[in-house]
Amino acid sequence: MQCQICSKRTATIHLTEIQNGNRTELHICEHCASEQGIATHSQMSINELLSHLLAVQPSDEEMFGPAEREQVCPTCGFTLDRLRKEGTLGCPADYEVFEKALLSLIERAHGGKTSHCGKVPSRLPSDTRRFVELAQLRRQLEEAVRDEDYERAAKLRDQLKRLE
Repeated sequence: MQCQICSKRTATIHLTEIQNGNRTELHICEHCASEQGIATHSQMSINELLSHLLAVQPSDEEMFGPAEREQVCPTCGFTLDRLRKEGTLGCPADYEVFEKALLSLIERAHGGKTSHCGKVPSRLPSDTRRFVELAQLRRQLEEAVRDEDYERAAKLRDQLKRLE
């Protein structure tokens, strides 16, 4: 996939924003990302995230009831105590076995939210921010036409014309 800014290099950075149920994507190369002030190496692995969350969490007694604390994964023998110590899960089944406990960690980390809503870097230059906004409006327009919501489509079309 080509960079949407320079159209010369391969896009290796993919920004996705979901706002009010509408998804906008921006695919750019590392060169354009650095020119736009977008940090490219600030990602955190799931293991690092879980380790960090567990390090600053209340005790198991405060977070989980006795049933959750005593749960053991039937596939790998994993426990919540081991999650707290190692910061990693044992197998894919752990996501289902410890779903309630993991959701409470995720809610705490994300201010009560359990679904990803995306974000645009705060230092994003205005021309790139405008590009993202235009892409989002185009996607909304396509959805409105697909849903045969022509009144909404007309408003989005007019909004696009103003911005372009």
